[in-house]
Amino acid sequence: MEEDLISKKELLDETGISYGQLYRWKRKQLIPEEWFIRKSTFTGQETFFPRARILGRVQHILQKKEDLSLDELADKLSEPLTQHQISLTVAQLRERNIVSDSSLERFGIPGSEQFQLTFEQILNLFTVDMLLGKGELNLEEADRLYQTLGSHMQGFGGKGWELFFVRKMGVSFFLMALPGAGLVFDEGVRLVCRLSLADLVEQLKGRLS
Repeated sequence: MEEDLISKKELLDETGISYGQLYRWKRKQLIPEEWFIRKSTFTGQETFFPRARILGRVQHILQKKEDLSLDELADKLSEPLTQHQISLTVAQLRERNIVSDSSLERFGIPGSEQFQLTFEQILNLFTVDMLLGKGELNLEEADRLYQTLGSHMQGFGGKGWELFFVRKMGVSFFLMALPGAGLVFDEGVRLVCRLSLADLVEQLKGRLS
């Protein structure tokens, strides 16, 4: 099972950033060293990146680089989850278009528009809503993902985790693991998406700011 990768050329074309920007951000530790993956191709050695993570990270950097220095951005990206003391009401989530109305109604948020959600609760909703919006999940899978995140996120104690969503022969399941865990699945398993807590947090922070 291999993660969906994007080549360096595709990345530069799709985001409009330059070669120099990409490697300057690497030197500033805005983009982790381990995301630069060297692979052999028919034209020689090329550099690839985990598609979802690098596109999310570049988008976040582009949104913030006018307001923060690269050093300040690097500090923000390294903040642990426990530092996010943000909470919003259901009404605020609606007004700021952070989570769709359909997801707010489906996942059991009480009727009061003034019900306050913690950062973790918002993150769970945001994650499920994002994957639904991309067409990666059906509604039954969305229900299971929301339940999985709610049941197991705190068990990682803010250390970070990765979420794997896989399918085989029409059967889907979710798996959460510590970052860097060497997971191996049997032949025929298709990786639908792989998300990290760190990337989800930075995407959500970009929407909240």
